[in-house]
Amino acid sequence: MNLFIPGLKLSQLFYQEVVSKLIQCPHAAALIGEGSEVLGYDQPRSTDHSWGPRLHIFVSRAEVEMVSMCVDSGLPDSFKGYPVRFFSWQNGTIQHHVHVTTLEDWLASQLRIHGPDPLTPQQWLSLPQQHLLQFTAGAVFHDDAGELTRMRERLAWYPQDIWLWMLASQWHLIGNMQPLIGRTAEAGDFRGSALIACTLVRRMMEMCFLQERTYWPYPKWFGTAFSRLAAAPKVGPVLDGILAAADTETQGQAVNQALIQLAERHNALGITPEIPPQIGDFQVGINGAVRPYPVLNAGSYVEACRKAIADSAMARLVPIGAIDQLTHADDALINFTSWPKRLNDGYAQELNSPAGSE
Repeated sequence: MNLFIPGLKLSQLFYQEVVSKLIQCPHAAALIGEGSEVLGYDQPRSTDHSWGPRLHIFVSRAEVEMVSMCVDSGLPDSFKGYPVRFFSWQNGTIQHHVHVTTLEDWLASQLRIHGPDPLTPQQWLSLPQQHLLQFTAGAVFHDDAGELTRMRERLAWYPQDIWLWMLASQWHLIGNMQPLIGRTAEAGDFRGSALIACTLVRRMMEMCFLQERTYWPYPKWFGTAFSRLAAAPKVGPVLDGILAAADTETQGQAVNQALIQLAERHNALGITPEIPPQIGDFQVGINGAVRPYPVLNAGSYVEACRKAIADSAMARLVPIGAIDQLTHADDALINFTSWPKRLNDGYAQELNSPAGSE
């Protein structure tokens, strides 16, 4: 049995000791894209399928064919005890995993980014966070022109207006859901109340990622990534209390405790005027109805975020959220369907139409 070497380290050594010696032209080398090792979460269990030394090599278009030939003919059969050629789930064959291409082609195929122009709002909103994370995580081992590094820096986080609108959307999603805990409990639907509380836990964790300007990964690593956030030591135990609560009253109190922490963290960001967190009865908003379910003043944070947005088209959008907030997209949707592209077109239509306003 091989001594486990984390994938990032294995790929770095593979580049330094083997692949770099096969390339005689300016290039960039990195481990990005899919895989737990790109996020730094791989374990010995990860090696049981489609795992081994791999790299992306970016060269000019004129050099792709020649560099590919040199790599194909120069790679050894194994490296550090791991086979260099192993199963590729993408095409179902045994092959090496040193992918030689241009940065332009990779961005076009993986992120639907064509050319050097800044991304449009609809592009940002329809790009799954997992895809952005796959490009900005991992590691760059070599970058002659600095182009790869600059692009990773450009995509490291959302522009300010996009971020503010996503924060507004997250507060909206939380605010719409919170009073349902009390209503389902009142109706005797304790299972339903617990499900709503679990949904709120997920949405509050997502808020922590947004507040810390960190892309969240797909569900397998969502909890692991959350545990590495600055919010986790304080917010995490309160969220654990929500999941473990034996009754709806305890559950509701813990939800409000967590939301107050998130409201305080929002104020600490300094991106909107400070809004004191307040817990009060739920204002239905119709016929002056008030229900005795204690909730946070989440709507105040929604409006503050929207007012801070400079782009008028963004500010007037109904705060439904970007693709991950709107769909909670899974691997099948973001990798194997046309929905991200179709959502790009949908966001563009909303941004350019008065019908997108409330």
